[in-house]
Amino acid sequence: MKAWKRRIRRVLATARRVVRGVWRRGYGRWRRSIQLRIVASTLAVSAIVVAVLGVFLMQQITTALLDAKVRSSLAQLNEGVNQFQDALAKAPTEDSSGQLDSVADQLKTRSGPSGLYEVYVRDTTDQFSDGYVTNELRSSSVPQRLRDQLRPGSRNSTYGELSYIGQSHPVRGLIVGTKVGLRFELYYLFPLTQEQQTLTFVKSTLVGVGAALVLLLAAIASLVTRQVVIPVRLAAQAAERLAAGRLEERMKVRGEDDLARLATSFNGMAGNLQEKLAALEGLSQVQRLFVSDVSHELRTPLTTIRIAADMLYEHREDFEAPVNRSAELLQSQLERFESLLADLLEISRHDAGAATLDAESVDLRDLVLRAVGDTEGLAERKGSKLVQQLPGEPCMAEVDPRRVERILRNLLVNAVEHGEGNDIVVIVAADRDAVAVAVRDHGVGLKQGEAQMVFDRFWRADPARARTTGGTGLGLSISREDAQLHGGWLQAWGESGVGSQFRLSLPRESGTELRGSPLPLVPPDVEMTRAPFAELELGDV
Repeated sequence: MKAWKRRIRRVLATARRVVRGVWRRGYGRWRRSIQLRIVASTLAVSAIVVAVLGVFLMQQITTALLDAKVRSSLAQLNEGVNQFQDALAKAPTEDSSGQLDSVADQLKTRSGPSGLYEVYVRDTTDQFSDGYVTNELRSSSVPQRLRDQLRPGSRNSTYGELSYIGQSHPVRGLIVGTKVGLRFELYYLFPLTQEQQTLTFVKSTLVGVGAALVLLLAAIASLVTRQVVIPVRLAAQAAERLAAGRLEERMKVRGEDDLARLATSFNGMAGNLQEKLAALEGLSQVQRLFVSDVSHELRTPLTTIRIAADMLYEHREDFEAPVNRSAELLQSQLERFESLLADLLEISRHDAGAATLDAESVDLRDLVLRAVGDTEGLAERKGSKLVQQLPGEPCMAEVDPRRVERILRNLLVNAVEHGEGNDIVVIVAADRDAVAVAVRDHGVGLKQGEAQMVFDRFWRADPARARTTGGTGLGLSISREDAQLHGGWLQAWGESGVGSQFRLSLPRESGTELRGSPLPLVPPDVEMTRAPFAELELGDV
């Protein structure tokens, strides 16, 4: 017995700990999440409002339906009174028992085969007869209060229970009656079965629609709140990224919600400022000098050349064929030179450690769609088709959209350039901690050892191969630098004659360590017995 008691106490103690833990986690999440509080409040308020409106509508519908039933019942009663008076006038008799039965049956036949109502006729002068009721309806179905209210020429109605002989449960009904002359009472008894079914259906419909409306309002509140909360979170991330800037202010930390996270991040940024101020000043000065020198030495003459080249290009139709062709070549080479200058400036920023991320929470699928749209024209000219394999769920990640989109464009252009007119497959995947994009081509592929060189500046797999896209040879190198700036990986795999695959892996949250990728580096369609010749791992970058 004591052992059982100890066992019960242990079970109860375990249950208390579980309940306490659930309560603490729920309360902690309630305190930290503005979105949860707003959605819960919206759900509660909307449920109350919908319930009040539902009750009001139900009352209005019930009143309207029953009022219409009363009006139609009184109209039926008036017709019955006229027919009853005609029947009495044609065959008056002192012994009215058989006559009442006949008249009641005639009135009953007017209700049709569906039996809209029952008829009860009573002779008030006959103390030994309780009248005649159709369809074995008990005369007690007519309440005494209605009988007491009857006056010659008046029409009265009430609700009651219709009791049939042989049925254990009465039926809810509407009873209307009048006094015909000073002797007879005529009653019409209408079962409300159809009306009750209609009201039950309306009630269930209102409940279902109300529940759906409450859930829809909660979903809308969640979506709207998300639109408000995300900028706050982005502001916290921006404050963390701006920890390299000078800031003397401090924010007060209150509570544990998103605004408190923003304040904490801001204070952390300000605290790291003094430690990195000297290094940032040096890097900033190097960057300013470099940009100033390049702008002065290259941009100015390039602008002058661009003006002259644009003029020649616009009037090229007026020149002879060799000069016309020279104007077109000059235009294309100037565009390539400008692209090369922009790439050199970007590389210099990475070398100086001055490249920064403007991270924001975006859906990686949107960036892939934009990059594919920018590359479709080139793919059509090369005879390739861009095949997308995108997941149905959003792949959200905190990245710099401009840099990631540039990486994807470089990978797609590289795949089209070396894809030999075959399909280019773009795969997107995500897990709890990371997102990834793989670009697979079925072209010339990579030879053994080339994957270690594919990200080198100005490196080309085949120097004799004509370049048709006007690339600078810096695209993959800049892409690797952009991936590393995100804390991610840009890796390559390839086999000669089989094709190649480039995989970009990025952490979902900016600043977190990337531990794995949702996509394999080696394509699944490659047989595992054929060991990959070229494979670039993170340690080789």
